[in-house]
Amino acid sequence: MYAEHRYAPPKSRTVSLGGALLINGALIAGLIFAAPNVLTKSPEGPITVIPIHDAPEPPPIDQPKPRTDPRNPQMPEPNAPKPEISTSSINTTTTTTVIDKPVPPLPPLPETGPTFVPEPPPPLPPLLRAEQDPRFAGDFQPAYPAAELRAQRDGVVQIKVLIGVDGRVKAAQSVSATSDAFFEATRRQALSKWRFKPATRGGIPEESWKLLSVRFLIKDQ
Repeated sequence: MYAEHRYAPPKSRTVSLGGALLINGALIAGLIFAAPNVLTKSPEGPITVIPIHDAPEPPPIDQPKPRTDPRNPQMPEPNAPKPEISTSSINTTTTTTVIDKPVPPLPPLPETGPTFVPEPPPPLPPLLRAEQDPRFAGDFQPAYPAAELRAQRDGVVQIKVLIGVDGRVKAAQSVSATSDAFFEATRRQALSKWRFKPATRGGIPEESWKLLSVRFLIKDQ
Protein backbone atom coordinates (compact mmCIF):
# COMPACT_ATOMS: atom_id res chain seq x y z
CA MET A 1 0.00 0.00 0.00
CA TYR A 2 1.42 3.42 -0.97
CA ALA A 3 0.76 6.75 0.76
CA GLU A 4 -1.13 9.38 -1.15
CA HIS A 5 0.79 12.62 -1.88
CA ARG A 6 -1.02 15.66 -3.12
CA TYR A 7 0.49 18.82 -4.55
CA ALA A 8 -0.34 22.20 -2.94
CA PRO A 9 -0.23 25.23 -5.19
CA PRO A 10 1.95 28.24 -4.20
CA LYS A 11 -1.11 30.56 -3.69
CA SER A 12 -2.36 28.68 -0.67
CA ARG A 13 0.97 29.07 1.14
CA THR A 14 0.94 32.82 0.61
CA VAL A 15 -2.52 33.11 2.19
CA SER A 16 -1.48 31.10 5.27
CA LEU A 17 1.57 33.26 5.89
CA GLY A 18 -0.44 36.46 5.70
CA GLY A 19 -3.03 35.18 8.17
CA ALA A 20 -0.32 34.29 10.67
CA LEU A 21 1.21 37.74 10.45
CA LEU A 22 -2.19 39.36 10.94
CA ILE A 23 -2.85 37.34 14.09
CA ASN A 24 0.55 38.20 15.60
CA GLY A 25 0.04 41.90 14.85
CA ALA A 26 -3.31 41.84 16.63
CA LEU A 27 -1.74 40.22 19.71
CA ILE A 28 1.04 42.81 19.88
CA ALA A 29 -1.42 45.69 19.56
CA GLY A 30 -3.55 44.24 22.35
CA LEU A 31 -0.53 43.99 24.62
CA ILE A 32 0.40 47.63 23.93
CA PHE A 33 -3.06 48.94 24.76
CA ALA A 34 -3.33 46.72 27.83
CA ALA A 35 0.00 47.85 29.34
CA PRO A 36 -0.22 50.54 32.17
CA ASN A 37 0.54 54.12 31.32
CA VAL A 38 3.97 55.26 32.40
CA LEU A 39 3.71 58.71 33.94
CA THR A 40 6.55 61.06 33.79
CA LYS A 41 7.98 62.35 37.04
CA SER A 42 6.42 65.68 37.95
CA PRO A 43 8.51 68.42 39.43
CA GLU A 44 8.71 68.55 43.19
CA GLY A 45 6.15 70.81 44.86
CA PRO A 46 3.24 70.87 47.25
CA ILE A 47 1.01 67.85 47.18
CA THR A 48 -2.63 68.51 46.78
CA VAL A 49 -4.70 66.40 49.19
CA ILE A 50 -7.99 65.34 47.77
CA PRO A 51 -10.49 64.60 50.61
CA ILE A 52 -12.13 61.27 50.26
CA HIS A 53 -15.51 61.01 51.92
CA ASP A 54 -17.02 57.74 53.01
CA ALA A 55 -19.96 56.70 51.04
CA PRO A 56 -23.23 57.41 52.87
CA GLU A 57 -24.85 54.49 54.61
CA PRO A 58 -27.71 53.01 52.71
CA PRO A 59 -31.17 53.59 54.22
CA PRO A 60 -32.49 50.71 56.37
CA ILE A 61 -34.40 48.14 54.53
CA ASP A 62 -37.85 47.48 55.92
CA GLN A 63 -38.19 43.91 56.92
CA PRO A 64 -41.20 42.21 55.47
CA LYS A 65 -43.95 41.80 58.00
CA PRO A 66 -44.98 38.24 58.77
CA ARG A 67 -48.14 37.25 57.16
CA THR A 68 -50.89 35.95 59.38
CA ASP A 69 -52.97 33.08 58.33
CA PRO A 70 -56.64 34.12 58.52
CA ARG A 71 -57.55 30.52 59.16
CA ASN A 72 -55.44 30.44 62.35
CA PRO A 73 -55.74 33.87 64.01
CA GLN A 74 -53.21 34.57 66.76
CA MET A 75 -54.44 35.68 70.12
CA PRO A 76 -52.98 38.96 71.34
CA GLU A 77 -50.45 38.62 74.12
CA PRO A 78 -51.88 39.46 77.56
CA ASN A 79 -50.79 42.85 78.65
CA ALA A 80 -51.55 42.78 82.37
CA PRO A 81 -50.54 45.87 84.34
CA LYS A 82 -47.68 45.42 86.76
CA PRO A 83 -48.83 45.10 90.34
CA GLU A 84 -48.19 48.16 92.35
CA ILE A 85 -47.11 47.66 95.94
CA SER A 86 -47.91 50.59 98.09
CA THR A 87 -45.32 51.22 100.71
CA SER A 88 -45.90 53.51 103.60
CA SER A 89 -43.01 54.98 105.44
CA ILE A 90 -43.41 56.11 108.99
CA ASN A 91 -41.16 58.92 109.91
CA THR A 92 -40.37 58.51 113.56
CA THR A 93 -38.08 61.50 113.64
CA THR A 94 -39.61 64.24 115.65
CA THR A 95 -38.38 67.74 115.55
CA THR A 96 -38.21 69.51 118.85
CA THR A 97 -38.39 73.23 118.68
CA VAL A 98 -36.49 74.85 121.46
CA ILE A 99 -37.86 78.23 122.41
CA ASP A 100 -35.60 80.30 124.51
CA LYS A 101 -37.56 81.55 127.45
CA PRO A 102 -36.18 83.80 130.11
CA VAL A 103 -35.40 81.89 133.24
CA PRO A 104 -37.13 83.49 136.21
CA PRO A 105 -34.79 84.43 138.99
CA LEU A 106 -34.63 82.18 141.98
CA PRO A 107 -36.52 83.37 145.02
CA PRO A 108 -34.35 84.79 147.73
CA LEU A 109 -33.36 82.47 150.47
CA PRO A 110 -35.24 83.02 153.68
CA GLU A 111 -33.35 84.69 156.38
CA THR A 112 -32.28 82.11 158.86
CA GLY A 113 -31.67 82.82 162.47
CA PRO A 114 -29.73 80.66 164.85
CA THR A 115 -30.30 76.97 164.22
CA PHE A 116 -32.32 75.36 166.96
CA VAL A 117 -31.09 71.91 167.86
CA PRO A 118 -33.46 70.05 170.13
CA GLU A 119 -31.90 68.62 173.19
CA PRO A 120 -31.87 64.83 173.38
CA PRO A 121 -34.41 63.39 175.76
CA PRO A 122 -33.09 62.51 179.14
CA PRO A 123 -32.19 58.86 179.65
CA LEU A 124 -34.83 56.64 181.12
CA PRO A 125 -34.42 55.87 184.77
CA PRO A 126 -33.39 52.32 185.57
CA LEU A 127 -36.03 49.63 186.02
CA LEU A 128 -36.41 48.39 189.56
CA ARG A 129 -37.27 44.71 189.50
CA ALA A 130 -40.33 43.25 191.19
CA GLU A 131 -39.84 41.77 194.62
CA GLN A 132 -41.85 39.29 196.65
CA ASP A 133 -44.23 40.94 199.09
CA PRO A 134 -43.19 39.79 202.56
CA ARG A 135 -46.76 40.04 203.75
CA PHE A 136 -47.62 37.02 201.56
CA ALA A 137 -44.45 35.04 202.18
CA GLY A 138 -46.39 32.21 203.92
CA ASP A 139 -48.40 31.59 200.74
CA PHE A 140 -45.39 31.05 198.52
CA GLN A 141 -44.88 27.26 198.89
CA PRO A 142 -47.38 25.19 196.84
CA ALA A 143 -49.10 22.07 198.21
CA TYR A 144 -47.25 18.80 197.65
CA PRO A 145 -48.80 16.74 194.85
CA ALA A 146 -50.43 13.62 196.29
CA ALA A 147 -49.01 11.25 193.67
CA GLU A 148 -45.48 12.49 194.23
CA LEU A 149 -45.96 12.35 198.01
CA ARG A 150 -47.01 8.67 197.86
CA ALA A 151 -43.98 7.98 195.66
CA GLN A 152 -41.79 9.74 198.21
CA ARG A 153 -40.22 11.79 195.38
CA ASP A 154 -38.61 15.20 195.73
CA GLY A 155 -39.01 17.77 192.97
CA VAL A 156 -37.78 21.14 191.58
CA VAL A 157 -39.67 23.59 189.35
CA GLN A 158 -38.29 26.65 187.54
CA ILE A 159 -41.16 28.93 186.56
CA LYS A 160 -41.34 32.30 184.77
CA VAL A 161 -44.17 34.57 185.82
CA LEU A 162 -45.51 37.85 184.44
CA ILE A 163 -46.18 40.30 187.29
CA GLY A 164 -48.71 43.06 186.69
CA VAL A 165 -48.69 46.59 188.01
CA ASP A 166 -50.95 45.44 190.85
CA GLY A 167 -48.41 42.82 192.00
CA ARG A 168 -50.51 39.81 190.93
CA VAL A 169 -49.27 37.05 188.58
CA LYS A 170 -50.91 37.35 185.17
CA ALA A 171 -49.20 34.42 183.38
CA ALA A 172 -46.88 31.51 184.19
CA GLN A 173 -44.53 29.56 181.90
CA SER A 174 -42.59 26.38 182.67
CA VAL A 175 -38.82 26.56 182.23
CA SER A 176 -38.06 23.15 183.77
CA ALA A 177 -39.82 20.73 186.16
CA THR A 178 -39.23 17.31 187.65
CA SER A 179 -42.73 16.27 186.59
CA ASP A 180 -45.90 17.84 185.24
CA ALA A 181 -47.53 17.32 188.66
CA PHE A 182 -44.95 19.54 190.36
CA PHE A 183 -45.34 22.28 187.69
CA GLU A 184 -49.12 22.21 187.79
CA ALA A 185 -49.14 22.60 191.58
CA THR A 186 -46.73 25.56 191.29
CA ARG A 187 -48.72 27.28 188.51
CA ARG A 188 -52.00 27.12 190.51
CA GLN A 189 -50.32 28.53 193.59
CA ALA A 190 -48.67 31.41 191.63
CA LEU A 191 -51.86 32.54 189.91
CA SER A 192 -53.97 32.42 193.10
CA LYS A 193 -51.69 33.23 196.07
CA TRP A 194 -48.46 34.88 195.01
CA ARG A 195 -48.14 38.61 195.52
CA PHE A 196 -45.26 40.92 194.54
CA LYS A 197 -44.24 44.50 194.67
CA PRO A 198 -44.35 45.42 190.98
CA ALA A 199 -41.35 46.68 189.07
CA THR A 200 -41.07 50.47 188.81
CA ARG A 201 -39.28 52.94 186.54
CA GLY A 202 -39.03 56.40 187.96
CA GLY A 203 -41.61 55.52 190.60
CA ILE A 204 -44.15 54.27 187.97
CA PRO A 205 -45.19 50.58 188.17
CA GLU A 206 -44.52 48.45 185.05
CA GLU A 207 -45.21 44.87 184.09
CA SER A 208 -42.19 42.61 184.14
CA TRP A 209 -41.17 38.94 183.96
CA LYS A 210 -39.50 37.21 186.91
CA LEU A 211 -37.82 33.78 187.07
CA LEU A 212 -38.33 31.80 190.30
CA SER A 213 -37.39 28.31 191.59
CA VAL A 214 -39.63 26.17 193.83
CA ARG A 215 -38.39 23.05 195.68
CA PHE A 216 -40.50 20.13 196.95
CA LEU A 217 -38.88 18.11 199.81
CA ILE A 218 -40.37 15.04 201.56
CA LYS A 219 -38.56 15.86 204.82
CA ASP A 220 -40.48 19.10 205.09
CA GLN A 221 -43.83 17.31 205.09
